[in-house]
Amino acid sequence: MTEPMLNSLDLEGRPQDTRVVVAMSGGVDSSATAALLKAQGYDVVGITLQLYDHGAAIHRKGACCAGQDIHDARAVAERIGIPHYVLDYESRFRESVIDSFADSYASGETPVPCIECNRSVKFRDLLATARELGASALATGHYVSSRRLPDGARALVCAADRDRDQSYFLFATTREQLQFLRFPLGDMTKPQTRELARQFGLSVADKHDSQDICFVPTGRYTDVVERLKPNAMEPGDIIDVDGRVLGQHPGIVHFTVGQRRGLGIASRSPLYVLRLDAARRQVVVGPREALLMDRIVLRDINWIGDGALDDVIGDGLELFVRVRSTRAPQPAWLRAANGGYEVELVVGEEGVSPGQACVFYDAAEGQARVLGGGFIKSAAPRRFEGGREQIEALALAAVRG
Repeated sequence: MTEPMLNSLDLEGRPQDTRVVVAMSGGVDSSATAALLKAQGYDVVGITLQLYDHGAAIHRKGACCAGQDIHDARAVAERIGIPHYVLDYESRFRESVIDSFADSYASGETPVPCIECNRSVKFRDLLATARELGASALATGHYVSSRRLPDGARALVCAADRDRDQSYFLFATTREQLQFLRFPLGDMTKPQTRELARQFGLSVADKHDSQDICFVPTGRYTDVVERLKPNAMEPGDIIDVDGRVLGQHPGIVHFTVGQRRGLGIASRSPLYVLRLDAARRQVVVGPREALLMDRIVLRDINWIGDGALDDVIGDGLELFVRVRSTRAPQPAWLRAANGGYEVELVVGEEGVSPGQACVFYDAAEGQARVLGGGFIKSAAPRRFEGGREQIEALALAAVRG
């Protein structure tokens, strides 16, 4: 058996006297987690959440938490010899995740539903259920680590495999939740996880990974938004930064900040979506230079670093931030401003979109500690030497060629 067999959950008591609930989605990661903990001697209970019921999602590759995945999770539980339960969380998932997702898109934002699912459904509702079952911990298959600090608290740490690191999606985890959560795969790579699943004889060892928006059966998120928020599909104007109408669009939900293709505008220079104005149903476009942002206003801050944020922030706290899950952390300053918090990027970032997360780290490389984060409320363009006049000139030149 592989080296991860030696890892410990850092729990008091003997494994055989310690119950651990494993959130089993039916994929290889959570299945390997359950098998690993069972092999280590823990009293493992598997729970799968039924989050939605789309007929097309039952057998579609990339879906999760639907019919086929429930079947796969049950088969794994039988294989390794643990009890397995399916909980109907459809209404909770719809209210907390799907409705919020549609509302966010309708308001011109670009949401990250995985963050809300982890924050509310999994780490709030499922965690409470695990406690009711007498568990000492809730374990998941996320690629992230939980480390004990000298004072007994726990820190959220990036995965050893940075290509698989999921810390961006878990920044909203609270300190109290971290005390109860465990992530056994944090020091493993995906190939190691699949090999572990093969050694345990799990049928899901080579199963495809789930996609980002798991509850969209067709892969078209606009179908979900149109059904729940039809107003988001109303047409409007595509304008430049100076307010000139360049064309029409079929609904702001079809666009995201930073988008270049599919604008339907003829111009000799590339145009990009700079922002979305839901109230006016306007898509504002301009040159790539106008995408660069250096100041981000945040909402719904979650701080899991040392101490209280207001006590440690002072005149400004130097840290590293990630504004998209696929981008590396970059240096920034976190400051209190106007009754809230702002992030000033040292280098600047393109395509910063309201609704996305801005996650804080104590380092840019290695297994950095997650310090928290917040959701992006707005962003200010990087300061060009020529100011707004230069941006408008660039936009006009792009349209006129």
